[in-house]
Amino acid sequence: MNIKFLFIISLLFPLLALAETSTCFGTTSNGSLSAGVQLPPEGKNYVGYSIMARLAGRTYVHSEVRDIIVSAYKDLETEQPDKVYKYAETGFKEGGEFKPHKTHRNGLSVDFMTPVKDKSGSSDHLPTNLLNKLGYDIEFDADDHYDDLYIDYDALAAHVVALHKQAKENGYDLWRVIFDPKLQPNLYKTKYGQYLKDHIQFSNKRSWVRHDEHYHVDFSIACK
Repeated sequence: MNIKFLFIISLLFPLLALAETSTCFGTTSNGSLSAGVQLPPEGKNYVGYSIMARLAGRTYVHSEVRDIIVSAYKDLETEQPDKVYKYAETGFKEGGEFKPHKTHRNGLSVDFMTPVKDKSGSSDHLPTNLLNKLGYDIEFDADDHYDDLYIDYDALAAHVVALHKQAKENGYDLWRVIFDPKLQPNLYKTKYGQYLKDHIQFSNKRSWVRHDEHYHVDFSIACK
C-alpha cells in the first residue's frame, strides 16, 4: 500500500465506524446486542453520568438508539435552551446480563438522570458519584427536593417528547417509560402534558426500585 492510500483510509475510518449498524436480539430482559455503540461522553446540553462507568463499558446502546438520543438532545437546544441533561446506565457493547438491572440487555434500554433545578431556578445536574452509587441512591422527599435541588418536570417532559418525536422520525417508537407513578401527574401539568397522554406509555406499576432519581426508557426497534 502506498502512503496516499493509507492516508485516505485513515480519513474514512471514523466515518465507517459511525456508519456501523447494530443488531439487537431477544428482549430487553433476555437478549443481546451485536455491534453496540457508545453514547458520546458529552454534548452542548448533556453529559454522561460517570467517566469510570464509560471506561467500564456501561454506556453502549443500539446504533439507532444512539442516533435518536443525540438528535433529541440537539432538538432540546432550541426547545429548552436553558436546560441541561444527564444520561445514566445503558448496557454493554454485546448486551447480555447487566447487573444490577433486570433489563438493559439488548441495547434498547436507557436510564436518564432526572433533570433538576437549583434554588435560583437554574437547570442543574443531579450529582453522580461513588458516595451515592452514581446517583442511583438519591431519593427525593415529599416536596420533590433533594438537598438544594428539586425536580424539573418541564425539562423531563420536554426530553421524553423529544425522544418520541425523533424515534418516530427515524421509523421507530418508544415502548415504555418508567418513572415513579406517584410523580407522573406532575408531568401532565406541564405544557407537554397532552402530548404525553396521547403518545407515551408510562408504566403504572411500581418497579423494584422507585425510579424518582432517574427515568428508564425502552425503545421499540425490531430485534432478531
